[in-house]
Amino acid sequence: MFEVKKEEYINKTLRFPTNLLKELETIAQNEKVSLNNLVIQCCEYALNNMNNK
Repeated sequence: MFEVKKEEYINKTLRFPTNLLKELETIAQNEKVSLNNLVIQCCEYALNNMNNK
């Protein structure tokens, strides 16, 4: 049976260096995804690929 899933989100204010934000915005626009979606994917990738010592 089809079930609609809804992600739970929390609002947070984050500050990015200007050059990093511009680069992320360009990538998001080129990939046709939202900036929020791109940042989430980047964070998940980083967490999944950390060297856990």
